[in-house]
Amino acid sequence: MNEMMIPSMIARARAAAMTLRTAPSRTKDGALLSLADLLDMEKDGLLAANAGDVADAEAAGRRPALVDRLRLTPDRVRAIADGVRRVVSLVDPVGQIVEMQTRPNGMRVARMRSPIGVILMIYEARPNVTIDAAALCVKAGNAAILRGGREARRSNAFLGDVLSRAGFPPGAVQVIADSDHALVTALLRQDGIDLVIPRGNEDLIRSVVDHARMPVLKHFKGVCHLFVDRDANFAMAERIAVNAKAQRPSVCNALETLLVDAPAARVFIPRVVRALRAADVEVRGDERTLAAAAAAGPDVAAAVVPAGDADWGTEYLDYIINVRVVDGAEFGLGAEIGISTDRIGPRGPMGVAELTSLKWVVLGSGQVRE
Repeated sequence: MNEMMIPSMIARARAAAMTLRTAPSRTKDGALLSLADLLDMEKDGLLAANAGDVADAEAAGRRPALVDRLRLTPDRVRAIADGVRRVVSLVDPVGQIVEMQTRPNGMRVARMRSPIGVILMIYEARPNVTIDAAALCVKAGNAAILRGGREARRSNAFLGDVLSRAGFPPGAVQVIADSDHALVTALLRQDGIDLVIPRGNEDLIRSVVDHARMPVLKHFKGVCHLFVDRDANFAMAERIAVNAKAQRPSVCNALETLLVDAPAARVFIPRVVRALRAADVEVRGDERTLAAAAAAGPDVAAAVVPAGDADWGTEYLDYIINVRVVDGAEFGLGAEIGISTDRIGPRGPMGVAELTSLKWVVLGSGQVRE
């Protein structure tokens, strides 16, 4: 692909967005169900393409957590297809009335959900994002241009072919598998794209913000915390902490910092440290965590290293966790296109409703201004 092709790509996306804007729910859902079935049928081909991406990443010495983020398995492909079916089961947000007021003259003024238009998504190694983003955008009546990271270029090229056969309007979902960074810069300088969503490391997001001519919905790092209260069920808290950190540390909602209520520290910290180390997780602690570990014996003391100031704001995406002693006290979205950290507009996990905007609708029976 070259830069000269970008305007025609955007033109196709805008035409598709106009079609999707008024498409009935059954039409959108039918295409999404076809996509889910295609993913099941094309599983072997997708896994073969993905194996090539994984082999390249391993040969390049990528971190194991990043390779895990990239890797697809039969279960993960099945989960991607099932995620599309869950999106189908969601209520179509387009046309929903969010609030309505009746004015003194009887006129009703309402706010209605409406598609945004053409959404450009730029993201990194996880190929499942290609399908999640496509499904959510189409459900919300938007066209999508998707550019994944070079690490997943084979996987994304294969998924682009699958998406082209799902029955969407032409141009509704377009995948750019070319890894040339110049294409991203060229896309960000174009008119006709209504919103760009970057999802990846901080450098990627800042680069998009610096070059984009269109609004940017930023998805900065996710430093997820778990707080264990003094009255918590410690067995449950231990199980949750280990699962949240070690089950898949490479995802953005993995646990990075564990906060322990001070009265619980003496009992809980030794047991959770032992459990985390058994799961090959490196534990970094503040002074009170180190003290609680030391009091539990040399095996626990040796399992905790001091945390530095920078650790508390770090998204590791790896088998590392911070533990701090303090005083004080899945969202059902079907799939998430990311987690917005903006304070204006959608904030937090972004599902299908967050990929719409709100417009004013006035319903009257002939009222005029006097």
